Amino acid sequence: MYATGAELLFPPRVIPALAEARGPLWRDLVTAAAKWADASLEQTALTLMMARLNNCAACTADSYRAIRGCEACSKQTLRRFRGPDEELLRLYDAARIEVTRFLQKKPLAAP
Repeated sequence: MYATGAELLFPPRVIPALAEARGPLWRDLVTAAAKWADASLEQTALTLMMARLNNCAACTADSYRAIRGCEACSKQTLRRFRGPDEELLRLYDAARIEVTRFLQKKPLAAP
């Protein structure tokens, strides 16, 4: 049996559900993220950070994590994260810088 809530990489639709997974700094970031436009720089950076933190690239359709779904996996990952919320914000900032640099190098494809 496969979960309908599992995707190949961390889905941005899960972001609002993670607000209470950590402390106030994390909640503020997630609350702001819920207001960002789809595919915005900030949302893309948070998605990249969570995909790395969750190790989404190693998840397979029949793994325990995938069967439970991305939301449950993400909440568990955040609960198990040993660092403070400030470290999560540093990881987010690093992902935002990386996405910005990538977008500056890559011209948009013509339709």
